[in-house]
Amino acid sequence: MASVKNLKKEINYVLGDLVDIVYVWEITNGGKPTEKTDEIVDSIYSTYDELLVKINNREVENKKAHFRQVRKDFEGFVNQVVEKINGLN
Repeated sequence: MASVKNLKKEINYVLGDLVDIVYVWEITNGGKPTEKTDEIVDSIYSTYDELLVKINNREVENKKAHFRQVRKDFEGFVNQVVEKINGLN
């Protein structure tokens, strides 16, 4: 892994882009939030907070394995959100 700083940036940018995609979908489909879109955005924000707590945890024994797991969790979550967004239609 290149650096923790880059991982934080990637998480911030990707999750921010997903929130933007949900808001654009809302605008193009009636202009008002729905329960599904609110649920997706809330899950993105809560996962962002959880991932940053995991990244900032300095009491891990094997940092390399820890950050690999954080990245794996992040990628899995992003795939789930993309599937939810694709299912909004």
